[in-house]
Amino acid sequence: MHTARDTLSTRLGTHGVLILYVIIALFPVFVIVTNSFKTRRAIFREPLALPDGESFSLIGYETVLKQGDFFLYFQNSMIVTVASLFFILLFGAMAAFALAEYRFKGNTLMGLYLALGIMIPIRIGTVAILEMMVSTGLVNTLWALILVYTAQGLPLAVFILSEFMKGVSDDLKNAGRIDGLSEYKIFFRLVLPLVRPAMATVAVFNMIPIWNDLWFPLILAPAEETKTLTLGSQVFIGQFVTDWNAVLSALSLAILPVMVLYVIFSRQLIRGITSGAVK
Repeated sequence: MHTARDTLSTRLGTHGVLILYVIIALFPVFVIVTNSFKTRRAIFREPLALPDGESFSLIGYETVLKQGDFFLYFQNSMIVTVASLFFILLFGAMAAFALAEYRFKGNTLMGLYLALGIMIPIRIGTVAILEMMVSTGLVNTLWALILVYTAQGLPLAVFILSEFMKGVSDDLKNAGRIDGLSEYKIFFRLVLPLVRPAMATVAVFNMIPIWNDLWFPLILAPAEETKTLTLGSQVFIGQFVTDWNAVLSALSLAILPVMVLYVIFSRQLIRGITSGAVK
């Protein structure tokens, strides 16, 4: 008996199904972007219609650029996201390499301990994290967010990368040792290039929650000079009145880095997902 997916593939073909999936995935983005170029009345009257000569308006983008420091918020989000991803991939890959390569007493327990972070949300420790940041003087600094997001992303990074690193050929690593390479050179020159798909997968999966997070920026870095893009966009959402033009415009601008990341890492991401599925 054919499943619904097999029937759809038979009727539309592989390329047709792929195009259909892309359309479904990008439709919400399309709605947000098109409505950001429309007047408030047109947004509620015809939300799915394209902007025309009567409904076209740039008032949302003008409001975003004039009210608040949008470029500063964007810069803060980029710094926090890029720095967090760098430390997640660096420390996560190092820990994964140690767990996959070296056999020592407590290896399994250490792996389970690191994996606990996947099952226990970091937000449970918000009060303790805030007290720690206050005691260290890191409140209202970007370092507070970078440290928290690094700790948040490490468990998943170690869990995924360790499985991929176990598949790296031992003969290749032993050949490097025979040639006199240190463990650091084996790690950076031989192992990391072979697990790039997995690292791209980890980067994408961690980038989305970091970029879109509102909880920790609101608690740890609410000052004007440290606001992220998501937190800065909240200025347009009021208790009684919401500037939907500005909200949709800010969301449209915030989507761009995510879309660029997917375009850059799409091939590595697919390879990483499919490799993990096969294993």
